[in-house]
Amino acid sequence: MKRRSKTKFTQIHVSIPVRTLEDFDETLDFNQSRSRIISKLIENYLEQDQVNIGSMTKRQIVISLMNQVDSGGPEYVLLQSLLQIFAK
Repeated sequence: MKRRSKTKFTQIHVSIPVRTLEDFDETLDFNQSRSRIISKLIENYLEQDQVNIGSMTKRQIVISLMNQVDSGGPEYVLLQSLLQIFAK
């Protein structure tokens, strides 16, 4: 017996650069669904107040924090130093 999902799906057409799609596909394992990951990315976007830091690099996290503090303050200087450490 076939398992049925209560979630309805639709197909969409989007245009993205070929290289972007190729780079994205290279990150996927053979058993990962492109559609499922893109759906999750859209869900994360819709929940903008909740950032999924698990999918961010250390560098992206630090840059995000730098954008939230005064560029002349001690927090910014500390984050800048941390960013330099991660760049090594």
